[in-house]
Amino acid sequence: MVPYDDADARKLMDEVQQEYVRRYGEPDISPMDPAEFAPPRGLFLVGYEDGTPVATGAWRAHDGPPPALLPGDAELKRMYVARTARGRGYARAVLAELERTAAEAGRLRAVLETGTEQPEAIALYRSSGYRDMQKYGLYKDDERSLCLAKSLVD
Repeated sequence: MVPYDDADARKLMDEVQQEYVRRYGEPDISPMDPAEFAPPRGLFLVGYEDGTPVATGAWRAHDGPPPALLPGDAELKRMYVARTARGRGYARAVLAELERTAAEAGRLRAVLETGTEQPEAIALYRSSGYRDMQKYGLYKDDERSLCLAKSLVD
């Protein structure tokens, strides 16, 4: 766990923004307040390989607005694995830790917005039990947007 503005977190977030530019032609402009990712209502993770930051992911508490977002939601953000570290299970490990910590913090459901130009991410989420949900957020009217959710309780 690191603060949102940690140097390693910033490095990886800059890389993911470049990935968005490559895939969509522009960076993600979703509002991101660093305070939202501080415990107990959020968390920011960086994964390392031999001391090098290679993976990131975060969650922040959301409690609406309905009907898409519900009380007890944890929105996943900034899931990313550096190109040189892909295919080694880092994304799945970060996702599992985000789900675990969100559930531990009392969050009931994990939600996320991804895009059709990220088939690897979609495959990860679907294979981890995420299902389609009503679109929400800044990109809800974008045909390339896809929103997914997974219950964090049995």
